[in-house]
Amino acid sequence: MSSLTIAIIIAFCVGYLFIAIESATKVNKAAISLMMLVICWSLFMISPESYIPGFSGQELIDQVSAVIERHLGSTSTTLFFLMGAMTIVEIVDQNGGFNWVRSALKTKTKRSLLWRIAIMTFFLSSILDNLTTAIVMIMILRKLVHDHKDRLIFASLIIIAANSGGAFSPIGDVTTIMLWNKGVITALGVISEMFIPSVVSIVVPIFILQYSLHGNLESDEEMTLRSDYELFDFSSRQRKAVFIIGVGGLITVPVFKAITNLPPFVGILLVLSVLWITTEIFYRHLHKTNEIGGTKKRVTSLLHNIDMSTILFFLGILMAVACLEEVGVLTALGKGLNVAFNGNHYAVTGIIGLLSSIIDNVPLVAGCMGMYPIAPTGDMAVDGIFWQLLAYCAGVGGSILIIGSAAGVVVMGLEKITFGWYMKHVSWIALVGYLMGILCYWIIRNFVVTTPL
Repeated sequence: MSSLTIAIIIAFCVGYLFIAIESATKVNKAAISLMMLVICWSLFMISPESYIPGFSGQELIDQVSAVIERHLGSTSTTLFFLMGAMTIVEIVDQNGGFNWVRSALKTKTKRSLLWRIAIMTFFLSSILDNLTTAIVMIMILRKLVHDHKDRLIFASLIIIAANSGGAFSPIGDVTTIMLWNKGVITALGVISEMFIPSVVSIVVPIFILQYSLHGNLESDEEMTLRSDYELFDFSSRQRKAVFIIGVGGLITVPVFKAITNLPPFVGILLVLSVLWITTEIFYRHLHKTNEIGGTKKRVTSLLHNIDMSTILFFLGILMAVACLEEVGVLTALGKGLNVAFNGNHYAVTGIIGLLSSIIDNVPLVAGCMGMYPIAPTGDMAVDGIFWQLLAYCAGVGGSILIIGSAAGVVVMGLEKITFGWYMKHVSWIALVGYLMGILCYWIIRNFVVTTPL
């Protein structure tokens, strides 16, 4: 490994350290991630011919530009998806679309609500992606729990439930979609064999976290009355229409992708445009527009509520990881793991899952798909132990640290959860659930299902 590659790794690790201690430095993580992006790629440009051989002069510069633009294009699809999803959820929330969901989840005790929130998040994330699910559930949570300290517990469980729910569904997480499209797992195989481990990985944390909550929820009758009065210019029927178009549209994004073969963010933008037009028509036909609600709840005003610091954090961290991928660090790491653990796929995928809590799981899974060929039989066959465990570990492992998943990052921004608080109070709980899920899968594979479906 060259000294330049080592310098890039050090720059990434130092930046990651400052992101981890954000609560102590009081420097926004987005600023650090953007600096990581610039430093890593600037170091790369000191000797780009080391990583892109066979070119020189202007041709080399053109090749580097093409590489950066390719990674930026891939990153942008995530950013536009995030911005679109956040805007859709904000529109539905501000116009009363989530009110009936709040009523369905409403209960007196905090522990009962914890279970209801977790179960809904788990199953919703198997249909939607975990990022969108996390945004939706946080918006609902804010209407049910007003104490911020309690809400941190609920929000943390939403992260775990969203990642666990996406791990057993071929469309529930970016990594499972990648593996499914590659043909290394099948929809029937991953659902039938990973469902129970995924359930275990969320049930264990619920049992532990429920002891952090005591008593009943505060009454919000006064807030509900105030909300119903000033909240919405739309009628009950219109609010339901907003919910159906918004959330229903999000659910159909995978279908849109399957039909058109366009990236998911295009489907998100389609849903946003339809919802935007619908709400504009509703406001246009109101007999009387409330100056406070009617103006501030239109999409043009709600766009200002999008958390741009979270978007910029994603940009910085994903592009910095792309640099690590380009210099070959991720591929070398994967090969090293395989050698170190002598081909023990439970150990290899388990470590990859732990790494996914630090490094974005998308390049990790992409690296694994490039490193390991599909075998006709055995652990590396379609629906073999390696590929199914990779789907589980890369998804669920992201819950161990709050910045280990898209759901964690967005909840971190929405609820202002610090890296240190999550690591102290939640990380070990998520780790226990993660390991118990792997144990459950081992039992299933050895005593229930001995060959891939």
